[in-house]
Amino acid sequence: MKAVQVKYTVRPEYVAENKANILKVMERLKEQPIEGMFYSSHLLEDGQTFVHINVSRDQETLSKLAGIEEFDQFRTALKASQPLSPPQSTQLNTIGAGFEV
Repeated sequence: MKAVQVKYTVRPEYVAENKANILKVMERLKEQPIEGMFYSSHLLEDGQTFVHINVSRDQETLSKLAGIEEFDQFRTALKASQPLSPPQSTQLNTIGAGFEV
C-alpha cells in the first residue's frame, strides 16, 4: 500500500476557487473511480490550509491521478495562484487501515 499526504496553504482570496477545483476532481473520481485508490481532500481550521490524502494499492495506481484532466487543471491553477506555502508531499508509512484499496 502507498500513502501520500500533500499539504499547502493558499491565499485567502483563492480558497473558494481551490475548493471548486477540488470538487471537479472529486466529481470526476465519482464518475470514473480509479480502482485501488482512496483519495480525499480536507481544509484545516485556519480556513486556508488544504491537506490531500491519497492511499493506493501500489505506485502505479497512485500515479494514475496525474493522468486525470481535472486534476491537471487543479494543479495548474493552484500553482498560478502563488500559494503562501507550496504543496509539500509526504510519504506515509501505513501501519493499518480500516478499509481496503
